[in-house]
Amino acid sequence: MRRASSAYHRDMTQDPASDHPRIAALIVAAGRGLRAGGGLAKQWRNLAGKTVAQWTVDAFDRHPAIRRIVLVTADDAPPELLPQAGATPMTRVTGGATRGASVMAGLSALDGLADLVLIHDVARPGVPPKVIDAVIAALADHPGAAPALAVTDALWRGAGLVEGTVARDGLWRAQTPQGFHLPAILAAHAAFVGDPADDVEVARAAGLDVAIVPGHEDNLKITTPGDFDRAARILERTDMDIRTGNGFDVHRFGPGDHVMLCGVAVPHDRGLQGHSDADVGLHTLTDAIYGALAEGDIGTHFPPSDPQWKGAQSHIFLSHAVDRAAARGFAITHADVTLICEKPKIGPQAAAMRARLAELLRIEVDRISVKATTTEKLGFTGREEGIAALATVTLVKA
Repeated sequence: MRRASSAYHRDMTQDPASDHPRIAALIVAAGRGLRAGGGLAKQWRNLAGKTVAQWTVDAFDRHPAIRRIVLVTADDAPPELLPQAGATPMTRVTGGATRGASVMAGLSALDGLADLVLIHDVARPGVPPKVIDAVIAALADHPGAAPALAVTDALWRGAGLVEGTVARDGLWRAQTPQGFHLPAILAAHAAFVGDPADDVEVARAAGLDVAIVPGHEDNLKITTPGDFDRAARILERTDMDIRTGNGFDVHRFGPGDHVMLCGVAVPHDRGLQGHSDADVGLHTLTDAIYGALAEGDIGTHFPPSDPQWKGAQSHIFLSHAVDRAAARGFAITHADVTLICEKPKIGPQAAAMRARLAELLRIEVDRISVKATTTEKLGFTGREEGIAALATVTLVKA
């Protein structure tokens, strides 16, 4: 799932007195959840490679506005299936016998640590970032906000036979997260008597207005066995993050008896000049990866003003870029390099270059293209003053 655009940003050291409110997510995962089948509470079941709870935690962990996560579970939740925290601090709290008691436990744990709280059902793993954005935005003007979808189908009343119809005007299908100013909803829960259907009911009982913001069909609540298949299709579609990066580099010829191109020493009557070993192919490919990650270029990570990189082998730079991609969960799925020069001839070396790039990129050689072209004697490459290179890479969120 792509990172949401938001007026807020995650800053763990932010002054509580700043203009940006401290926003927490409270994920309710203490229910037994057995109606969905499988013999295991639905939040701990596998869904497209992760538990339902992990998907839900990740959705809020990735959102830049969320500063803290509280996960409310039963005391006997399976330790091996509990979701792992990401960049956002997460606290686990033991819930109560009812949903209302579990929410109250989570709110109490947040008291004094957040200004706004988004209360979310763990069984809604596909919540889109824009739904979270909408709830947060509405809280600037309202004490409460919740996403919903207008009822569009005809409504009947009956048991086996249709006994009547119900007007659907003004009816909404409620979703979560339901957001509130923390002190207000904490006081409302403390005063509420009974087991509420949701937190909007609690807020309204306390006289708090709750704004309706647009929900989303992807924000499905897993309830029945068939919902797992639908949720998997949603998550496999929306969690896909494909990026393309481009690189371009030039190095002039100078004294030497070979050039380094794509990690291969190619015999030539001149060498390439540069702060490192001047491998224009590897430099271009490295910049393409950094570009796909939106992390600058080689100069950002390896400044030419730093003497430790003088004469360095360029595979060091490329390996760093590959490691950065892996650390952010991306797999490199394809690389295409074009070398632009009159000489040396690239064709005889292309297979060796592809093999070396496969080692450095850690992918199969049939996912790598190395080719060459000339500029028909035009420009600096046509005058054999240097070599230029273009590269394109594709990254996919693993």
